[in-house]
Amino acid sequence: MTDWSRDLATPSSALAIGAHPDDVEFGCGGLLAKWAADGCTVHHLVCTDGSKGTWDADADVVALAARRQDEQREAARRLAGDRAGEVRFLEYVDGELDSDLSARGRVALVIRELRPSVVLGHDPWKRYRLHPDHRHAGLLACEGIVAARDPHFYREHPVAHHRPDALLLWEADEPDHVEDVNDFVDIKLAALEAHESQFESTMKAADDTQLAGFRDRVITRLRVLGEPHGLRAAEVFKLIESL
Repeated sequence: MTDWSRDLATPSSALAIGAHPDDVEFGCGGLLAKWAADGCTVHHLVCTDGSKGTWDADADVVALAARRQDEQREAARRLAGDRAGEVRFLEYVDGELDSDLSARGRVALVIRELRPSVVLGHDPWKRYRLHPDHRHAGLLACEGIVAARDPHFYREHPVAHHRPDALLLWEADEPDHVEDVNDFVDIKLAALEAHESQFESTMKAADDTQLAGFRDRVITRLRVLGEPHGLRAAEVFKLIESL
């Protein structure tokens, strides 16, 4: 573990890019809560509408998508309080996200407009990742940074180019950076539990007993990630600073 970095200095602002509502809270909720408590403005960008996030084959998917936006805004508020920044939605259909030039331009524009010091996203190169939205959202975060930083990409954008200082990829195939989130586990859980539409499906928490089990699984996962680093709870990432 000697080659791992640990605990970045709190940035002035951060942009977390998730494929679906709730992905950010799962991937880096503890870290965002920690940074917000230290003054960082925390922005969210959600790429899809989350309209397939139910086991109910007869669900009103339009209503579900609207509900999930409300849940994401509440999760952002729970994570960051008065340091919660913007929550933006690209509204691609759940399961149909693609990392094409048009989507890349939209992500680059958000980065240029919000001008985050740090961007966080899915690791698009994680082996055996099944969900295409996670893979494409990760590529859009990486490629969006390249497009946002260079002035000759998307010259039609009405704002200047912007180069973030660092990129953190969660669920990384080869993580090399750890963040101590022990004091922020309860906030991470509270933000996850704002996504009530996902209790039955993603979280398998349809009743109080199952919800307690979900909380235990999250806490156990954070403990397992922290143990090699002497931490009681951690989130780990691939850190890329040469942007």
